[in-house]
Amino acid sequence: MKKTIHLISSIVAILLLACNRQPVPPVAEKIPHELFDKRIDNYFWMRLTDEQKMAATPDEQTSKVLTYLKAENEYKNTMMKHAEVLQKTIYGEITGRIKKNDESVPYLENGYYYYNKFSEGNEYPVYFRRKGSMDAPEEILLDVNKIAQGQKFCSVSQWSVSRDNKMLAYSVDTVGRRSYTLYFLDLVSEKLLPDKIDSVSGQCVWAADNKTLFYSGKNSETLREDRIMRHQLGNDISRDDTVFYEADETFNLSLGETKSKKYIMIESEQTLSTEVRLIEADKPYGPVLLFEPRRINHEYQVDHLGKYFYIRTNADSASNFKLMRTDESRPSEKNWKDLISHRKDVLFEGFELFDNYLVTRERIKGLSNLRVIDTRDNSEYYIDFGEETYSASIHVNPNANTDVLRYYYTSMTTPGSVFDYNMKTREKKLLKEDEVLGGFDKSNYESRRLWAKAADGTMVPISIVYRKGFVKDGNAPLLLYGYGSYGISQNPGFNTAVLSLLDRGFVYALAHIRGGSELGRYWYEDGKLFKKKNTFTDFNDCAQFLVNEKYTSISKLFAMGGSAGGLLMGAIINMRPDLYKGVVAAVPFVDVVTTMLDVSIPLTTFEWDEWGDPRKKEYYDYMLSYSPYDNVNAMAYPNLLVTTGFWDSQVQYWEPAKWVAKLRDMKTDKNILLMDVNMAAGHGGASGRFERYRITALEYAFMLDLAGIKK
Repeated sequence: MKKTIHLISSIVAILLLACNRQPVPPVAEKIPHELFDKRIDNYFWMRLTDEQKMAATPDEQTSKVLTYLKAENEYKNTMMKHAEVLQKTIYGEITGRIKKNDESVPYLENGYYYYNKFSEGNEYPVYFRRKGSMDAPEEILLDVNKIAQGQKFCSVSQWSVSRDNKMLAYSVDTVGRRSYTLYFLDLVSEKLLPDKIDSVSGQCVWAADNKTLFYSGKNSETLREDRIMRHQLGNDISRDDTVFYEADETFNLSLGETKSKKYIMIESEQTLSTEVRLIEADKPYGPVLLFEPRRINHEYQVDHLGKYFYIRTNADSASNFKLMRTDESRPSEKNWKDLISHRKDVLFEGFELFDNYLVTRERIKGLSNLRVIDTRDNSEYYIDFGEETYSASIHVNPNANTDVLRYYYTSMTTPGSVFDYNMKTREKKLLKEDEVLGGFDKSNYESRRLWAKAADGTMVPISIVYRKGFVKDGNAPLLLYGYGSYGISQNPGFNTAVLSLLDRGFVYALAHIRGGSELGRYWYEDGKLFKKKNTFTDFNDCAQFLVNEKYTSISKLFAMGGSAGGLLMGAIINMRPDLYKGVVAAVPFVDVVTTMLDVSIPLTTFEWDEWGDPRKKEYYDYMLSYSPYDNVNAMAYPNLLVTTGFWDSQVQYWEPAKWVAKLRDMKTDKNILLMDVNMAAGHGGASGRFERYRITALEYAFMLDLAGIKK
């Protein structure tokens, strides 16, 4: 109790000093805690269990942690008070560009047109449908605004309509921890059924009998999706069957269905291996069929249409993946035949099946491409998008019997656009380009693609955008964004919020660093495990290139990344703290070794193939050499803003909190170090359509203020 009183007294003193011109930041108490690998963690006390966080009456430790987090928020508010008007201005600009009354492009599925609407004054969408025609009466499926009433956070995950169009299953998370509750709505009577299922992932698929639903359950501690369950409407939830349980803690489960709707798919997945099981949709209590047994270093995905299974696979050393096909009656791998062969310079990312066409999504030299193949005569072509840097993807295409492909297109100067493309006539029709209010004119902006040379000679692509009139003389502030993990490619798309930076003279750039898949699978392999440091050095090399080429200067260079990109931010400033004026680390994964040693923490076990298993010395030593929290040194760091969510299930709040405390204790500079803790959100931040931009306004105001831009 004495320690708690001492901490509270210190915080009170800090808050009193905050009234002066030089506010004093919170100083976290050091309580040495020896981890089982003999490292000493002075801030381990900040870690709370879910039970402690949700308890009606906080215990002593919980009170201490909450008091500290509150002090961090109050210090941040004090330090940013002079920029409150700027924050409000930026928030108003961003939300002012968003069309208040907006509607998605309808798509036709199983006799109904589905779409959603946003209306002025509401944070969440309303989902609708019309039977047979857009002239038919409008039916409300789900009003998320009503579900969100009285909630500080609300996320509606996947929803699914039964095949007879009479039942709706949907899932809701009101905490932000990505653990959902599944509900059932009778669309005829418009009444909720008493069936209610807690601790699910949100994924669900109806069987063809319209009364059986398959859903994925979560481990209550690790939040791993470890089981697929089967529920029959009207039955007691406790009687739900476990269709498949994934015993290997390094695997995660997901649910889906084939294009033909004939099969329900259960996919077990880890970084290096996948395994698919099938259930015939019209035989929900029939056998669960293993498609192809798992083996190390074999990843595959399955779809079905007509009399064939189609398989995207990296078998036979096809590191960039290839497409194979087999007769439905002979699914074994020995019967698979190449349909699209492996190519060393093209990453085969996915495909869409039609009765007469096959559309592939391929990444070539870092850019996404869509290839159309007429399966009747094998003629083919690529769709031309006409910009230097852009992003294109396959959109919602539920129907196979059509000549029309729906795709999504965007670039750093072009708002998100939905097209219908006639694969026979090659005519395209723009259905919707996101409307940007406030006088936006895409001709006022210019985007380019650059290449920076990394220290080892590797050429790293950079996508860049700025307002026309920009002069390359080193005087412009620049924000460089990066991620570089899990093979996830950073696509150069439109970001309406970034306009608030561009219109104030900023340059915005994406560093397509190793660890993503922009240049193929090898680009990912070259930025993971024992090559993870390439991700960090690539980013710093891109930053130095932009300085050398006079797109900016060190005194005006900013960096930003979130989650694994937050780890990136922590690593780059340990390596090159002199290179950046300011850094924004959002929900940063910075306590790498401790987290990856703890199997009770969500996401840990099935990420060992991404980061390494620190229970093995060689991985432990390598991870320890770059883990941001473990490598904080007594040196000068750039200005830093760190954000986190108290309910974050992916990067627990205590990682950034401990990191900030350690930085405060050790850094030798007088630069700003702030932390924003959203006490009502998780990894994705606030859930509302507009509310989510309040943190963006804070981040931008932080950088603009440091750049000397006050309005």
